[in-house]
Amino acid sequence: MNDTPASDRPRIGITLDREEPGGYSRLPWYACRENYFDAVSAAGGLPFALPHAPELAAHYLDFVDGLLVTGGAFDVDPSYYGGADRHALTSTKDRRTAFEFEITRGALTRDLPVLGICGGQQLLHVVLGGTLIQHIPDYVGSAIAHEQPNPRHEPGHDLAIVDGTLLHRIAGTTRIQVNSAHHQAADQVPAGVVVSGRAPDGVIEAIEAPAYRFALGVQWHPEYSVSPADDLVMRAFVEACRDG
Repeated sequence: MNDTPASDRPRIGITLDREEPGGYSRLPWYACRENYFDAVSAAGGLPFALPHAPELAAHYLDFVDGLLVTGGAFDVDPSYYGGADRHALTSTKDRRTAFEFEITRGALTRDLPVLGICGGQQLLHVVLGGTLIQHIPDYVGSAIAHEQPNPRHEPGHDLAIVDGTLLHRIAGTTRIQVNSAHHQAADQVPAGVVVSGRAPDGVIEAIEAPAYRFALGVQWHPEYSVSPADDLVMRAFVEACRDG
């Protein structure tokens, strides 16, 4: 248990998912797995949930010390990165993406630390000017199973980390095991973005933008703590938020 006093914990805004009526409620409802919040708390942060209100993004950013953009079972609308065609398996959540795009862009403008996880990595890549592969099996020859069949708290594949990158400095190694739950991935890499990790089939699994205090996107889910590097990523992010 992390016994850091609340007054010493940087405030971390965590984006939520949104579901249509049914299941939990007859009305639309927000959702987020507990382990996102638990991982931030364990790393020394004070987590806060961020509802989808693009018009309030600047006010949220006045309050938080850093931003964690979560994943989810949906995709960034291709219109955000100039995608002329929409793949049949691309599904979107328009208000969520509008909010996450606005608050991520605002966080980068203020040079607040940003950590994008899974879909959050893809969102960060798009905000930074990149494009996405809309369905890996259709675009990557001999692709591995990026939607791993085994449980998410187990590793799905190896990851090669690029020497000398922020991710390498955090993890202290050039090879780790990660879990995997995605069908899209970063594609064209814009100026100012560095690819810091790839899967065995070459798919981009980590990006970073060195011009910012801390701007890191990881395609896997470090909140599951599959490897020691996962905890190091969370701690490095929270410490960057503290340093501001």
